[in-house]
Amino acid sequence: MTLPRAAVIDIGSNTTRLLVAEPDRARPGGVVEVAAHRAFVRLTAVERAHGIPAHKVQAMCEAVAEQSLLARAHDIVALRVVATAALRQAPGRELLLTQLSQAAGVKVEIISGEEEARLAFSGATAPLAGDGVGRVVVADVGGGSTELACGAPGEAPSWWASLPVGSGVFAEDHFTADPPTADELQRARADADAAIAAAGCPQADVAWAVGGSATSLRRLCGEQLTADALDAALARVTVAPANRTAIDLDLHVERVRLLPAGLLLLAAVARAARCPLHVGCGGLREGVILDLLAQVG
Repeated sequence: MTLPRAAVIDIGSNTTRLLVAEPDRARPGGVVEVAAHRAFVRLTAVERAHGIPAHKVQAMCEAVAEQSLLARAHDIVALRVVATAALRQAPGRELLLTQLSQAAGVKVEIISGEEEARLAFSGATAPLAGDGVGRVVVADVGGGSTELACGAPGEAPSWWASLPVGSGVFAEDHFTADPPTADELQRARADADAAIAAAGCPQADVAWAVGGSATSLRRLCGEQLTADALDAALARVTVAPANRTAIDLDLHVERVRLLPAGLLLLAAVARAARCPLHVGCGGLREGVILDLLAQVG
C-alpha cells in the first residue's frame, strides 16, 4: 500500500529547509524522510528589525520556489510553508508574505512561538509515546529564537517558552572575533545560562535538542550531548577561523560561525534540565508533517 506523503518548507533566520516525508511503518508516530533540501539565506537581527534587503528577499523567494517544485515532484498530498522568528517582527512582512506565497504556490504562514514550540515538541517526542519515557524537555535553537517545551511524549507540552534569542542573534551580540576569544565565550556562557534560567526551564528525565545547531552537532558529538562532549565541540569549532574550520568539518561556513552560540545555548538547557541532551531525530518540520498527515487521514 502506498503511504501518503506530505511536505513542509520552514523559513528560518539562517536557513530555508524543505522536508518531504511519509509515515514510518516501523515506528508509530514517526516519519521517514523522502526528500530534503536546504538553502542558506542568513537574515541578521538588523535586517529582521529594520527591513530585509531586496537581494535577500529574492534569494528567499527563489529558495521557496525551488523547494516547492521539488516537493510537488514527490506526489505529496499536502504542503505547508511556515516562517518563524525570521519574519515575526520584520517590517513590510505582509508584502514579503505575498511574494513568498506566490513563489510557493500556497499561503505562507507566520507561526507563533507557542505553535513553534508545540510542533517541535510533537516532532521530537511523538515516536517516544508508549516507551515509558517520563518528562521530556525539547530545545529548538533556531537562528532568531529558542523554543523550549516540556511534557509527556505524544501529548501537548505542559510548559513552553519562546526566547527572543537564537544562534544568530546570540552570535551577533557576543562575538566580534573570528574565532571568538576566551573572554567573549565566557561572557556568552554566562548570558546563555541567565537567559535559560530566566525562562524557568524545568528539570526533566531526558532532553532532546532539535534544530539546525543540534543537527550539525551530531557529527561532532554523536547522539548524546554530554557536558564533556559539548565542551569538546566548542573547543573544536573555536580553535581556528570559521572558513578553515568549515573545511575541516565539512560544514557550511555560516553554520560554523553560529555553532559556538548554539552550543552555549544548548549547554545552558542541559544544565537547567539537569540531564544530558540527545540529538533529536525530529523537530518542527516533523511536527508539521504529522499534523498534515493527521488531517488527510
